[in-house]
Amino acid sequence: MGLTLYQRDDCHLCDQALAALAAARAPAFASVFIDGDPELEARYGQRVPVLRADADARELDWPFDAAAVRRWLAG
Repeated sequence: MGLTLYQRDDCHLCDQALAALAAARAPAFASVFIDGDPELEARYGQRVPVLRADADARELDWPFDAAAVRRWLAG
């Protein structure tokens, strides 16, 4: 499953999301920083961090913890 984490530079919530993903032992994912991309900022600006499954476009919005990530990945 391809995963993408949408985030911002200098985002403490994004740091917490990275910790939750590590605790959940999530598979490898791409990190996309939305700063400076008008389309991504419009879509994700107030929602980051957001984890997206590339195959089916499911998204997991913040806030989430390791247990929520595991449930979402199984989902």
